[in-house]
Amino acid sequence: MNITENELLLREGKKIVEALGRTLAPMVEVVLHDLTRPASSIVAISNNLSGRAVGDPMTVIGRARITDPDFPDILQNYPNQFPDGRPAKSTSIGLRNSEGEYVAALCLNVDVSMLTSVAASLSQLAQTQPVQTPIRESLASPRLDELRATLERFAAQLNKTPHALSPAQRREAVHQLANAGLMDLKNAQAVVASMLGVARPTVYSYLPQKDPSP
Repeated sequence: MNITENELLLREGKKIVEALGRTLAPMVEVVLHDLTRPASSIVAISNNLSGRAVGDPMTVIGRARITDPDFPDILQNYPNQFPDGRPAKSTSIGLRNSEGEYVAALCLNVDVSMLTSVAASLSQLAQTQPVQTPIRESLASPRLDELRATLERFAAQLNKTPHALSPAQRREAVHQLANAGLMDLKNAQAVVASMLGVARPTVYSYLPQKDPSP
């Protein structure tokens, strides 16, 4: 069976619509328009958020695209609105055939209202209230803060970050922390390992070895 170039573009476009719709659900609607049929341009729709259906007509932007050969191939992140009033962010991608004629448009419509709701909830969750006391609480151990600061100072004296220390420098840093009694703190090895970018057994190997009792 012979298939025209335009039909091939639309066939392959349908695959993209299905794949993107499944990947970006539930917040993104993906639509494929056949620009050669303005009155019934929608040939595929996935994750339907707008209530439209296959066979529905093209949008204003679709009509602008087919009447203006210089219309941009990609119109990205422009404000839009679903029929029920929900705000949307849309992207329209024009697909041309080998003669440079617009054949199809692949459109993505993001339900911004869902993102706005999530953002508002996260913002509320992150809010704090001033306390009526000069005391500033921290859930971190004060001595672990001292450990971190000491290791940062050691690296800064070498014009490095803790991650950038050489193995010999790491060993010396751990020795200094141990001599200050900071390696005996709970979770000290885990904190140092994270700051140095090494495994906890490596930090343990850097610790000064105690002489066995006679």
